[in-house]
Amino acid sequence: MRRVVTRSSRVWLSLYALALGAGLGLGSADWATRGGYPFGGVPVGSWTAWPRSGSVGSDPYTRAVNARRGEIALAIGEGMLLTAASDDAGRGLDAGCTYRIAGNTPPARAWTLTVAGRGKRDPERPLLREGFTSTEVLRERDGRFVVTLSPEVEPGNWLPTPRASGPLRLALRLYDTPVAASVASLDRDALPAITRVGCPR
Repeated sequence: MRRVVTRSSRVWLSLYALALGAGLGLGSADWATRGGYPFGGVPVGSWTAWPRSGSVGSDPYTRAVNARRGEIALAIGEGMLLTAASDDAGRGLDAGCTYRIAGNTPPARAWTLTVAGRGKRDPERPLLREGFTSTEVLRERDGRFVVTLSPEVEPGNWLPTPRASGPLRLALRLYDTPVAASVASLDRDALPAITRVGCPR
């Protein structure tokens, strides 16, 4: 009788260890792939460049993030992805605040600026614009542009936030750009500035 209890305990302990390991593994994988890429970013001011997000030699977590998003990342030579989750003052981007995204982009044949929310979209809000392209954004006379990221309608280049509040990030994709060959050539002044204009009290 004693042997049966011991064997039974071992079986249950083994099953418990397997279940715990599977739970921790799946939980950590979900956490690591939920937001942006966990490794390989090169900070350039408030922006982070991801030069190897679409390369063959990218790490498993990066490939898992791409698979979870359902995206085909830009390969080396095709372009460069840059993301921003904070403004130039280092404060995290909040969907309830208003931001001014202004300046230029590095030389590129084309570019897109999109906003991505972290979490579920508010079903009460209608689907609105999610980004701008280099061919449709309104520009100043000197070629610079100003995009206003805000939950409320703004004149000019208005980019609505996806939710009433909560963290979000911006994605700037440069297509057919010389900076894709070397991240070291990226200059902070060549990227758009992100300035918080105001937040609700």
